[in-house]
Parts: sequence; structure tokens; C-alpha cells
Amino acid sequence: MKLTKFLLSLTILTALQPLQAQEARNGEDVLRAMHDRYAKSWYQTLTFTQKSTTYNPDGTTKVETWYEALSLPAKLRIDIGAPSEGNGYLMVDGTLTIFHGGKESGTRPHVNMLLVLGFDVYRQAPETTVNVVKAEGYDLEKVREETWEGQQVYVVGADKDDLQSKQFWVDKKRLLFVRLFEPTQSDQKKIRDVRFEDYRELAGGWVAALVEVYADHKKVFSEEYSDIQSNGKLDPGTFDPKQFNSTHWEKP
Repeated sequence: MKLTKFLLSLTILTALQPLQAQEARNGEDVLRAMHDRYAKSWYQTLTFTQKSTTYNPDGTTKVETWYEALSLPAKLRIDIGAPSEGNGYLMVDGTLTIFHGGKESGTRPHVNMLLVLGFDVYRQAPETTVNVVKAEGYDLEKVREETWEGQQVYVVGADKDDLQSKQFWVDKKRLLFVRLFEPTQSDQKKIRDVRFEDYRELAGGWVAALVEVYADHKKVFSEEYSDIQSNGKLDPGTFDPKQFNSTHWEKP
């Protein structure tokens, strides 16, 4: 009887082991574990003010204030400068809409992998995330472990010492997205390295209050978040292109 109880307890404990105590066979395992860790607690909406700094090749910098709102999964709004000026972007369900001076100036299919891996993964079915990541060209059959900034991470999409292939890195302990390598929009031969830093606990989830973007090993862009609020009520019109000018979440 004691042996039976012991074996039963061992079986239960093994089934409940977190991914970091087991072997990740592929990228799908990592994405599923990310979802399962936070699916019941991760916030649904997020708003923040962002200090955006562009680092120019001549050593000068350009600083802007952006206002961002997320409704998960797959909805992101960015107001660049004062919302009354009508400049910004909507990224909704894989479609990017661009606004200048309050007028829609373009629309096209677009998947924001930072949104997918940093936020959506925790609020949508793992199968959905897997399909999106595969469609964007990440090889989910490749997974390995590395040490980065003193922490163990999963690297999905590339072999050891390969920093040219599309890949994403996930903190092994907390199962949080921390790094991404992908081609730049202007030149597919150049790779940008995006890093999610300064993670802070927030309403059953986390948020990286600092994002840094590198190209050719040089920092070209950074984002610093302030006035971070989670689970606030957002008017659905916030993410409707037809209501971009009339619906705002930002405080006066």
C-alpha cells in the first residue's frame, strides 16, 4: 500500500513539473509552456507612455513620446506625439494601418513578433501562436539552452553560434520572452537584435519596461515605459481605424 501511494505521488509530481525541470524537445514545447504558466493570470489590457529614442549614425538622437494601448491578443495601438495630431499605427489581427495627420495613409498585412512573443502568447491558444511563429519563418524544430545575462534561456530557431537565422530567446525560469533576432525591414541581409529588459511583475503577469534594438551591434532604438497600467477598460473603438481620431485612452 505504501509503495502504491509513493508511486502515485511520484507520477503526479512528475506530471506537474515545470518545463525548466524537463527537456524542451522543440519550440512548440517552449511556446506551450509559456502559455500554460500564465494563461490564468496574465492581464488582458495594457497602457503606457513610452519614451522612444532613435540613435542616428551621426551620433545624434531623436526623442519622441508615444502612447500605446494593447488588448490581448493581437491588438496594439500607437499614438506618436500628441494624440490630437492624429499620427500613429494600428496593428490589429495581422493588419497594420498607418495614420498621418488624422488620415489613413496606408494599410498592409503585418505581424509584430514582439507583440506575439511578448504578450499574445500568454492570452491565446498555443496552437494559434505556433501557427503564427511558423508562418513567420521560425524553425520550431531547433531548440537549445544558453546562458545570457547570467540567466538560463531557451533559444528557439537557430543552432549554436548562429545569430543570423530568425530566432527568439525565452528566460527558462520565468518563461518570459527576452530576445529576438530577425532581418531589418530596410535590408533583409542585416539582422536586428531586440531585447526585452527590466521586467516588472504586473497584475499576474510581467512587463518589460525597457526595450532595446540593435543593428550591426549598435543600438539604434530604445523604448522606456512609464505610467504602466493593466486591465483598464478600453473602448473597442480604440482599435477601430474608422474611430482612430475620435477614440482615445490617453489621459488629458
